[in-house]
Amino acid sequence: MKRTLFVLAIAAGALSAAALQRQQPHAASFTVVEAGIPEMRDAMAKGRVTSRELVAQYLMRIATYEHRLHAALAINPHALALADELDRERAAGRLRGPLHGIPVALKDNIHTTDMPTTGGALAFAGYVPPYEATLTKNLEDAGAIIVAKTGLTELANWVAGNPNAMPGNYNAVGGFGYNPYDPRPDPRDATFDGRPALQTGGSSSGIGTAASFWAANVGSDTGGSVISPSNANMLVGIRPTIGRISRYGVIPITADHDTAGPMTRTVADAAIMLGALEGASPDPHDAATTTCTPPPGRDYTKFLKADALKGARIGIPRAFYYDRITLNGDAPGRPEGIGPTTGITAGRGGLNAAQATAMADAIAVLKRQGAIVVDPADVPSLAAKDPKENFAAWDFCSGAEHAVGKDESCSVNFKYGMKRDFNAWLDSLGPSAPVKTLTALREWNLAHQKAGAIRYGQSRLDISDEMDLEKDRARNQADDQKDKRLSRDRGIDGALKAQSLDAILTPGGAGAGLAARAGYPIIVVPFAMVPNAPTPAFPDGFTAQPGPFGVGFTGTACSEPRLIELAYAFEQATKKRVPPSSTP
Repeated sequence: MKRTLFVLAIAAGALSAAALQRQQPHAASFTVVEAGIPEMRDAMAKGRVTSRELVAQYLMRIATYEHRLHAALAINPHALALADELDRERAAGRLRGPLHGIPVALKDNIHTTDMPTTGGALAFAGYVPPYEATLTKNLEDAGAIIVAKTGLTELANWVAGNPNAMPGNYNAVGGFGYNPYDPRPDPRDATFDGRPALQTGGSSSGIGTAASFWAANVGSDTGGSVISPSNANMLVGIRPTIGRISRYGVIPITADHDTAGPMTRTVADAAIMLGALEGASPDPHDAATTTCTPPPGRDYTKFLKADALKGARIGIPRAFYYDRITLNGDAPGRPEGIGPTTGITAGRGGLNAAQATAMADAIAVLKRQGAIVVDPADVPSLAAKDPKENFAAWDFCSGAEHAVGKDESCSVNFKYGMKRDFNAWLDSLGPSAPVKTLTALREWNLAHQKAGAIRYGQSRLDISDEMDLEKDRARNQADDQKDKRLSRDRGIDGALKAQSLDAILTPGGAGAGLAARAGYPIIVVPFAMVPNAPTPAFPDGFTAQPGPFGVGFTGTACSEPRLIELAYAFEQATKKRVPPSSTP
């Protein structure tokens, strides 16, 4: 509550300043609600609106709705002054780049030096790092105004797994975030702790973009935290190939899988954001930025082709994504006495009836638009019956049950990478770092438990800190190689090459995990609304609102241009995004 009041006070204070200074009457003819970046650029170019007026409108919306949504952890107190500066530059004929005067937000694990960067962790509350993230500089060089830092699951959801997993979009600094498509807490007794009734997706937050608090936001993704929240908030999300966007100045989990990516309301906005986030040349602070070559001028808008689905080969990976699978050793259908049991008794994957209907409709759209739909086009590592060769049976170690000595059946890469890369990040902060090591953070959390530092424990930090970076190096390398084999050669590349595909089509945010472990790009596009019907069910009298459900296009490394073509053509053929009614 204190965080919400603080954010609202900053927004209201900034808005009061805006009201006291010049406000041009033509601003009333332009509204930021659902406005796209090209529309805002055109309006500013024609004098219909100024950057200052855009910021003022967004601040008004934050002041009006933030108390219900908890979308932001900080509002930039300099946003109006930055807008004035950019308006003066425009008047003088100087445009910095494709986002000149456009207000955007960053996940609060991305460094900014004019606002705190906390990761949502209480130990970092109020902490301003000594340097900006490379992507922050890139956005500012493109003319963007960083108007806010968004909420997130604390430390990108690498604090508490089993036995008391941290709910999505909770952090110790700001509490819970709420989905604007049903911004109410979960009323069920077992989960009545303030968590949202309608999930907000992964550790990034698309809440404010969905509610038109800013034009777009940047999330970070290790295991699906750009794609999942984009799907849950009816947004377009791009998880790019690792290396497209520098990770320097982004609080890490593991450099083997971390990336940042844009979250927007349209594919066109996402294309503009991707070009602004990508550096013109490799970042010396991030060796992965040599992986892909940017398009000329870093201009991804040239790939916005409404007819791009015609002749495109799109695969439908039925096994696991659409249909439930049973592996050798799973209880359903397992011949008695043959092979070891896996402990799985209900199958894996698949869609419910409403989701299956939505995906059937999406496939029909592809066909009507002239795509060549290859169905089925299974991912080899998800069709494999041997659990040792099936990606669905090879998850990353993520809870207390995966402590050292109990982690044979999962990849140690996330927990190993967290200790390696988080400690390196802390070291980069120099003497200003609130804690110096992962061990020190865990100790600080325990000492401040009564203050709310670790409401759900810190099992993920614990299993990370017990890793020995020297002794466990070979194990990590072996697991990383298996990750890549199952997600690339026997995964995405295996499916694409077998049928000469441009992309595979996955339901909702389901394709995020495979793409993340491969380090390959995926784009999710809004498409449908499906019932929110959890188990156990909501109590009588609580009418749950339906939740957004999109489709994902996944390709091989550096295939963002082709995926943008496909996603844009699908979006233009459907145009299914609707704004949330809670924030008119």
